[in-house]
Amino acid sequence: MEHNSNFIRTIIKGDLESGKHNKVITRFPPEPNGYLHIGHAKSIIINFGLADDFNGRTNLRFDDTNPLKEDQEYVDAIQEDVKWLGYDWDDLRYASDYFDEMYQRAVLLINKGKAYVDDLNQEQIREYRGTLTEPGKESPYRNRSVEENLSLFERMKNGEFQNGDKVLRAKIDMTSPNLNMRDPVIYRISHATHHNTGDQWCIYPMYAFAHPLEDAIEDVTHSLCTTEFEDQRPLYNWVVQECEMESQPQQIEFGRLNLTNTVMSKRKLKLLVDEGITDGWDDPRMPTISGLRRKGFTPEAIREFVKETGVSKGSGAVDEAMLEHYVREDLKLKSPRTMGVLRPLKVVITNYPEGESEMLEAEINPENPEMGMRQVPFSREIYIEQDDFMEDPPKKYFRLFPGNEVRLKHAYFIKCHDVIKDDEGNVVEIHCTYDPETKSGTGFTGRKVKGTIHWVDANSAIPAEFRLYEPLVLDEVMKAAEEEGEDKTFIDYINPNSIEIIKGYIEPNMENVQPQDKFQFFRHGYFNVDPKHSAPGNIVFNRIVSLKSSFKLK
Repeated sequence: MEHNSNFIRTIIKGDLESGKHNKVITRFPPEPNGYLHIGHAKSIIINFGLADDFNGRTNLRFDDTNPLKEDQEYVDAIQEDVKWLGYDWDDLRYASDYFDEMYQRAVLLINKGKAYVDDLNQEQIREYRGTLTEPGKESPYRNRSVEENLSLFERMKNGEFQNGDKVLRAKIDMTSPNLNMRDPVIYRISHATHHNTGDQWCIYPMYAFAHPLEDAIEDVTHSLCTTEFEDQRPLYNWVVQECEMESQPQQIEFGRLNLTNTVMSKRKLKLLVDEGITDGWDDPRMPTISGLRRKGFTPEAIREFVKETGVSKGSGAVDEAMLEHYVREDLKLKSPRTMGVLRPLKVVITNYPEGESEMLEAEINPENPEMGMRQVPFSREIYIEQDDFMEDPPKKYFRLFPGNEVRLKHAYFIKCHDVIKDDEGNVVEIHCTYDPETKSGTGFTGRKVKGTIHWVDANSAIPAEFRLYEPLVLDEVMKAAEEEGEDKTFIDYINPNSIEIIKGYIEPNMENVQPQDKFQFFRHGYFNVDPKHSAPGNIVFNRIVSLKSSFKLK
């Protein structure tokens, strides 16, 4: 991570200079209940980046305290995402590694009179909790004896009660202005098989209890999290202190990363997957790291984007165009240029010799000459884009129309002289002539044309599928719905035009492209070979971004 000044770096530097710490240990602690999204990428980059800057260590730790929502699939996907972003952890840890110690610390709280077993159900606990303006009231079970609480808690552990029968609560202050301190639940019964511990446990610690203990056990010096956990900090500190942990981690909050025109809730993203609205967590329309990877974003672009957004307490939405800007910047010197026709219209060059063809030279990337040249076949029949021809064009239309001359990229000037239509009047083929003196690269200066269009050779082009994406959720639509007060969920406002699948053609030199290969198609944008649906004989391209953006870096 670049040494840009931010308030967390300042705190860490001060802690080292004052002697409060002689090392820096951070952690990235995802819950394995879904795939990571672009917001998690910010947390990864901050935690790993700051530790690297101060020659510290970072653990990857799975906060796996809720077996009902967790799965090994998510554990594997998270590890892949972290590595793909360019980071490696010092230790791989799990909250479940510490279940024995967490249980003992809960027993310690009971012995100190700081925790009790409660028989109230979930709804009653919520009612007793009070509101922001009204204090809570104490549970009738709050003053059980230490001996009774110890016995009941052990019986909970031994599986003598059903889910929801009892919980263990911290005994703090039911009148606290901070609702998190009103005797929070710290253990619940859950007869569920855990992905790591199997059926060893039927009680599980709550996240707010487990998380600070995990940090303390791992000697984390700076516990970095987003601002929605700021109200949890007093409870975090209470748990560490009352459980008599030797290590005292410092929680520091930063603003989360939000993007326009998307949802950033794992619950909502899972709903998109479960409802079949997307074809999985890695759908290129998803803001997940795996979705961005499949679409064609690069780790370098994501890292630069996150660094540019900075580290602060603010959590405003960042324009998605900014993220797209960074992938364009990263790909422009890396990606081979090529031509692809997405909506083909056949052109017959009537004065080109039948049965003959030639190879034309074209730059692989004019912005990076070291990438060399490629060979592009050309013959009597080619495909151009349908919207590069109009029979009756408006003014200032400089592409192909009857009587007009244009340049074929890397080839010759052609002029349209005939239009072939089907029985319904649709243009299905156009006939042109070419001027052999105008070959690209020969220095021809006899006359100029205003339009240049791309093409592929009809006799050798390879069929391909192109997938063009738009946001799944449009902010303006959601905002309008909220203003109308409609009783609907975000699912009701999914963009019906979020994906367009079309069939076209590509240059024959792309026959052996591999999944995740990236290209810039002339005039269309940057595309990635889809790793999920591409196969030999069926090449599928995902458009990463178009070529132009309105975004301006300040």
